[in-house]
Amino acid sequence: MAVLLWPEGSSFFWFKTLRIILMEKSYIIANGLLVNEGDILKGDILIRNGVIEEIGEVAGTGQEEIIDATGKYVIPGVIDGQVHFRDPGLTHKADLYTESKAAVAGGVTSFIEMPNTKPNTLTLELLEEKYKLASTKSLANFGFLLGVNSENIDEVIQLDTESLLAVTDDGLYFTKKGNILADNPAMLEKLLANTSAIVAIHSEKEEIVEKNEEKYRSIYGEDVPVKFHPLIRSEQACFEASERAIKIAKKHNAKLHILHLTTAAETELFRNDIPLIEKRITTEVSVHHLWFSDRDYDRLGTRIKWNPAIKTQKDKDGLFKALLDDRIDFITTDHAPHTIEEKDQPYFQSMSGAPMIQHSLVCMLEFHHQDKISLPKIVEKMCHNPAIMYKIADRGFLREGYQADIAILDLNNEWTVSKDNLFYKCGWSPLEGTSFKSKVSETFVNGQLVYFQDTFDTKFRGQALMVDPDFSL
Repeated sequence: MAVLLWPEGSSFFWFKTLRIILMEKSYIIANGLLVNEGDILKGDILIRNGVIEEIGEVAGTGQEEIIDATGKYVIPGVIDGQVHFRDPGLTHKADLYTESKAAVAGGVTSFIEMPNTKPNTLTLELLEEKYKLASTKSLANFGFLLGVNSENIDEVIQLDTESLLAVTDDGLYFTKKGNILADNPAMLEKLLANTSAIVAIHSEKEEIVEKNEEKYRSIYGEDVPVKFHPLIRSEQACFEASERAIKIAKKHNAKLHILHLTTAAETELFRNDIPLIEKRITTEVSVHHLWFSDRDYDRLGTRIKWNPAIKTQKDKDGLFKALLDDRIDFITTDHAPHTIEEKDQPYFQSMSGAPMIQHSLVCMLEFHHQDKISLPKIVEKMCHNPAIMYKIADRGFLREGYQADIAILDLNNEWTVSKDNLFYKCGWSPLEGTSFKSKVSETFVNGQLVYFQDTFDTKFRGQALMVDPDFSL
């Protein structure tokens, strides 16, 4: 039986308020090691009507399906705060169904998508269309950011942004030169001075990038070796852009979020002396900037060409340090699929970006096996903190009354990434041939067992992420 619930106080689009709860089954996740809010405790979780009804020693009624989690770790579903699912308009690369399927196989139960689809998401009408589309296609919960550029900035600053997750320029520079806010301080200042929304930006100075491109073109022509990518999209280009953007944000006490940080130098621009919920200026790191370094370009070439670029081992180590000491607030993937034909091109023709969402959590678990990060810290950075920063209602934690978005992890189940076990529509990964010690065994989305030991139940669809203006811990 399906029950349609219309939550009180909803003020965004009608489809954001619609909640479909399929009540065929209730579940007890039994004997799991629950990783939540800094602790690891053994216990059970009762799931009923799509929510976590009880945590502890659960008796149940005898009607629940039992999921035995003995020896496994149970975490809130991962919230990936930055993806590019290419839908609509670029669906030869990826779409909301295929990439959300890959997401739940990787323990990701919610994602936030950027506006550089076709058309770019620059109006509320186009934003609404993306939410409607996701409600029919996505296996995971979904949120979308409104794009902002020189064409719509006046409209954006007039909006009531209370129900928006954030506004962003990310990816829009692919459509038209001059769309990077960090490279246009007058436009950035106008936005930060006149909106209460979180402004999430791609932070590079294009003028520096362009000078570097000219330098290497003069030496190598159009076929620049990809190993020079981090010198073209350089530390200087990133640091100067971030430093200037933060200065403007502080001037206006605005909410600024720097997407996909890539340099150790930039980490010094952020603070860790106050809780995330009190921060006005925040940042994230994408998992590939923790996993790869410039040492990997000779092996993987343009397949690890991202913007901003993967940089040095020193940067990789500095990013990890800042993640652990809370200058970096959370982890994303910047999941950005292209076909292999689009990637395997000479430097200037190769598209930037690669798929990562299926493997972000197991990458971080591999770091745990290497004693670099604790399980509670992984959960803080991948589950709790995205919910806190974006004020996402009732998700990101294992709490009674919260939506039952849950991943169950087997930390002793070694496997190797291959084309046979990829769910990305593009059919490839820069991690092919990599072995991981851990595996996601089950994923619940809104209380439904969508992924179970390499099989999917595809009849369920995710829900729109709801912003709670009164969010508190």
